[in-house]
Amino acid sequence: MQLLIECCAPCEDPVDNFANASFQPDLIAVMQNALEGAISALPHPVSSSHVRSLAVTILRSANEGERDPTTLRTMALMELQISPRN
Repeated sequence: MQLLIECCAPCEDPVDNFANASFQPDLIAVMQNALEGAISALPHPVSSSHVRSLAVTILRSANEGERDPTTLRTMALMELQISPRN
């Protein structure tokens, strides 16, 4: 029975990993710029799951120390390209 409960438990949301993260206003602007650039590089319409994936990658990369908006954008697009499709 324990196995069944564990298998049916909801998956952890990657955004929850940043619930206690804190970013300076200048870094938030850099992340916003990177996200907008990544979204504009995708064909329309852009799905909300793609936007979420891009945002999670940018948050994670910025949290790990990346500050360049072009690098953040590129990393997010590359990770989206190699991620498995639902």
